[in-house]
Amino acid sequence: MSGGERYQEFDPPPALRPWVRVIWTYAAPEPSRTVQRIAPDGCPELVVDVGDPYEELHDDGVFRLQPPRIFAGQMTRPLAIRPVGPVELVAVRFHPDGARDWLGAPLSAATDRRLDMTGRTTDLCVPPGDAEGQAAAVVAWLDRQRRTGDWSIDPLVRAEVEALQAERPTPPRDAAALRALQRRFLDRVGVSPRALKSVFRFRRVFDHAAEDQAAGWLEAGLAAGYFDQPQMARDFRRFLGCTATDWAREQVELARAIASQSYKPPSAADA
Repeated sequence: MSGGERYQEFDPPPALRPWVRVIWTYAAPEPSRTVQRIAPDGCPELVVDVGDPYEELHDDGVFRLQPPRIFAGQMTRPLAIRPVGPVELVAVRFHPDGARDWLGAPLSAATDRRLDMTGRTTDLCVPPGDAEGQAAAVVAWLDRQRRTGDWSIDPLVRAEVEALQAERPTPPRDAAALRALQRRFLDRVGVSPRALKSVFRFRRVFDHAAEDQAAGWLEAGLAAGYFDQPQMARDFRRFLGCTATDWAREQVELARAIASQSYKPPSAADA
């Protein structure tokens, strides 16, 4: 990173760990006007802009300014954004099934959407220019939300999410059990188990590319579980709207920063 650009991650405290995966901060005082394609990772996020919000490309081809505080649900289609001024933000990356009780609504209501959370976060004060202070402010605010709410984890959904993340086989289920699981996934995660599995596989391409920078996209895709290049190429089109080569050539700043971070599930010793 250059020009004062920074990306930092902070572990949540034990009290929040069942719901929150990581707190991360990002700043770019002089960003380019480059359109940035954000890769899905299977995790919904609360994003609080301290600097200028991004513009988002909508289906009608028009860029519109995002609200300064948003909840971003699961992604199943391309998301393209661009900065309009100095960027500084702090974000809560929830576990795939961790945001339901904070949001207070089925996660399917936020799939492929960025919901305006400005009214929900009026009592959240985030100091500018201080990554550690920003993370601490968000953690304290979120923990107050947890203590006054009735947060829980659906053990069946969590077990399925962890199995999908770790690429473990899931138990056989009859048609009725599968339908029930899908309903619970739409409520707690926002997408079906099959869709989440596809996102995890796509995310692993970036993990393998970050681990072995000498390897090409095909090698990273094969290591992530794709059968061949055409299969991986279809998911690049599906999730990012471009080819792997185009993404690597065009992406800078926030898109590249978050794509270079590993989203592997924590080990049992860390959980």
